[in-house]
Amino acid sequence: MSLRIVHYNEPVLRKKGEKVIAFDASLAALATAMVDAMHEAAGIGLAAQQVGRALQLCVVDLRESDADFAWEFDGARPPLDLFMPLVLANPQITVRPGTGENVYEEGCLSFPKIRGDVVRPDAITVKFQDERGVPHVLKCTGLFSRCIQHEVDHLNGVLFIERMDKKTRAAIDEAVKILAKDTKAAKK
Repeated sequence: MSLRIVHYNEPVLRKKGEKVIAFDASLAALATAMVDAMHEAAGIGLAAQQVGRALQLCVVDLRESDADFAWEFDGARPPLDLFMPLVLANPQITVRPGTGENVYEEGCLSFPKIRGDVVRPDAITVKFQDERGVPHVLKCTGLFSRCIQHEVDHLNGVLFIERMDKKTRAAIDEAVKILAKDTKAAKK
């Protein structure tokens, strides 16, 4: 199953995802297809909304990125290869106490070639289920934390451009308008 990544201005990107309740072969196939689509697009994260499905499901794979982050997965620190690509169903994020915020340039597969600075907390804990419904707890910092926050925003219908300050948003506004126009034209 080859999945198309939807672009900005498609209504599904604004929809809050429904909770995943069926952890079956269909969900596993969707997660695998999402990982494939993410890899084909050279991304590090992808939410179900970005492939046209309003579900609380996202995938993340940071194995190819510079490891400028820390993590603890279910109380241990296994190598990334043991648990990535990571499938997160029904993720719930809490910011770790005493965490500072960092500014980092983000991009998004639904906004090709558009990037901008976004402020996010540096350290989070996320509780989620994998594609089999098994519960997990992940603590992470840096790019890992940022990637998960970005994808969980998608699951709630929030786009990264909404997290930008006015000056940053103004700098990309024309590109966003062009993308919205192109997306609308492609649907005709």
